[in-house]
Amino acid sequence: MSYSVGQVAGFAGVTVRTLHHYDDIGLLVPGGRSHAGHRRYDDADLDRLQQILFYRELGFPLEDVAALLDDPAADPRAHLRRQHELLTARIARLEKMAAAVEHAMEAREMGINLTPEERFEVFGDKDPEQYAEEAEQRWGGTEAYAESQRRAARYTKDDWTRMRDEVADWGARYEGLMTAGEPPTGEAAMDMAEEHRQHIGRWFYDCPYDTHRGLGELYVSDERFKAFYDAMHPGLAVHLEEAIRANAARRTA
Repeated sequence: MSYSVGQVAGFAGVTVRTLHHYDDIGLLVPGGRSHAGHRRYDDADLDRLQQILFYRELGFPLEDVAALLDDPAADPRAHLRRQHELLTARIARLEKMAAAVEHAMEAREMGINLTPEERFEVFGDKDPEQYAEEAEQRWGGTEAYAESQRRAARYTKDDWTRMRDEVADWGARYEGLMTAGEPPTGEAAMDMAEEHRQHIGRWFYDCPYDTHRGLGELYVSDERFKAFYDAMHPGLAVHLEEAIRANAARRTA
């Protein structure tokens, strides 16, 4: 059985013009002609066209495709194995690209890449973007802000949940420390302050001791930050600020 150029173009999803070009350059010369001189393609031609299209999809120039297919030492099965390996590698790269694009699509203005339902599930009634505009106005020109944005844009729901759980665990332990009467300049409180600094560095941006001291001052001067920490335990914001200063002093002495 043989097929017309139009039929083959339909089978393969290419244009008639493309098949004419492949014939003109000797890449795919049809095995027969009709009485009227029209191209007729047989099954062997279709097999070769499939090989051509595989290699073209993989980005091979036509000259290289011709050289590969016309190599007398090449086994047809070897072509299939090679194409399978190349396609598998391409699929892996495309899957990574697709994952990156999905994260970019999901990333919101402050990088909180969650649906409203997920946001409520993770943060409850605390909206992580509540102070987004103010944060951008205050720190938008800093490298720390830019780094925080870059990192947050990659975080998934599981990342935010793990971060929330770390904060909750730290808060519970700090509450226990204060309940036990530990002073902010004691080793235990300073160790908790250091853990706080490292948490910021791990999740958001590099937080040297000078920066950490500045944050501690903010926790007591800004009523919203103060309320956040004091909700863990009354007076925790002031206690933490002193522990941060003490920890910075011992670490930079």
